[in-house]
Amino acid sequence: MTINWAKLVPELTVSDFETSLEFYKALGFELLFERPGFAYLEFEGVQWMIQCLENDDWQTASLEKPFGRGINFQIECKDATVIRNKLDARNYELFRDLKDSWYKTGEVLSGQREFLVQDPDGYLLRFAQSLGEKELAK
Repeated sequence: MTINWAKLVPELTVSDFETSLEFYKALGFELLFERPGFAYLEFEGVQWMIQCLENDDWQTASLEKPFGRGINFQIECKDATVIRNKLDARNYELFRDLKDSWYKTGEVLSGQREFLVQDPDGYLLRFAQSLGEKELAK
């Protein structure tokens, strides 16, 4: 299989590799390749890596949960409702439930159906489905 490598691929340190891998698969991420304590995943063109904390010698400081404080990863998706329902069926708790949001982007409003969920280590993921654009109210 040939992989079209993305120009930016987050690599997240995880405390329990198998739990994290199961979580990302539940979201719909496909496992492209794996080696002990490491996985390279893809979801609708988004590429993602997870690395077990025990195998990671690149840490710049000690980690405390929740990991990734101060960052939220927006992941564009075709259907946020389907992904949210997959999580609900597996009893994963959402950080913020599904809602439609409109954001000013220049001279228009850009809409997205979105929800937020934390992965098992606390990384915040925002799945966003485009709702298109509309004019600003005058």
